[in-house]
Amino acid sequence: MKRNCAAIGIDIGGTTTSFGFVDQHGIILAEAVIPTHGEQPAVNLVARLQQEIGIELCTLPDNLQLLGIGIGAPNANYLRGTVENPPNLKWGTSVNLVQLFRDQYNLPVAITNDANAAALGEMCFGGAQGMKDFIVITLGTGLGSGIVTDGKLLYGSDGFAGELGHTVVDPDGRLCACGKKGCLETYVSAPGLCRTALELLEQRKPGGRLAKIAGDKLTSMDVYEAAKDGDPLAQEAFSVTARILGIKLADAVAHTSPQAIFLSGGLANAGSLLIEPAKQAMEEYLFTPYKGKIPILPSALPSGNNAVLGAAALIWHKQKEPV
Repeated sequence: MKRNCAAIGIDIGGTTTSFGFVDQHGIILAEAVIPTHGEQPAVNLVARLQQEIGIELCTLPDNLQLLGIGIGAPNANYLRGTVENPPNLKWGTSVNLVQLFRDQYNLPVAITNDANAAALGEMCFGGAQGMKDFIVITLGTGLGSGIVTDGKLLYGSDGFAGELGHTVVDPDGRLCACGKKGCLETYVSAPGLCRTALELLEQRKPGGRLAKIAGDKLTSMDVYEAAKDGDPLAQEAFSVTARILGIKLADAVAHTSPQAIFLSGGLANAGSLLIEPAKQAMEEYLFTPYKGKIPILPSALPSGNNAVLGAAALIWHKQKEPV
């Protein structure tokens, strides 16, 4: 690979959109953040990004070669290049974001959802370097998953494969934003953790730290801080959350036989409060041939830049694939 090359990674969120120029080592040469303005058409965002990308590009060496543009976006479909019914973005049922960028740039453009981008970032720049089979779970306001088998992201026939967050924990369980009941992400996510803590508070009616916070004000950080300081109910909320995660990861292992599972996103920063009990539950429910073989690891990507690195990895992964 030539030196002085970079891929542009773009992470589109409901509130802000970030981008950066990423070299082959995962070093971000320049980056910026702009408001998404999700109430406006997607073409407006592309125009503003083009302007800001031009500004940042002027700060980089003149001989920098751009290899392409990788985009991570909610409900993005890699096969079609579209963003479909995105939450928090009023873009309609489908917009071909790849084509909008190709209209402005004579560069390869690729798009996928944030969890798939995280998996590619882990493979190109993080803890999954050298691995061909692994799973990345992103834990934030929802639960996303990127599954890599034989060195390739699993997209399935329609581009939406690997939605572990919408596998069912309890058919009569919590209502999910997708319309189903009992989806994994309603239990294992930042809101899911809070909901579990509130249910425990209602059942036990204990005193303590969390009981002093109004229910609609409770955050996952509140639960984390309380658990870290030894609050029994907060620790139980993490234990319940981790056990559900571990059980469902045991199912995922049976489907794909990964070398490792990586956790990323805000809730993953809880570290041993989540990872240790999740590992114990997974081992308990694993099919015997897999026992003791699959580690659960924190993402090795820097937390502040993992989304941009993951998006850029869409391009770098193609560059690094054998011809």
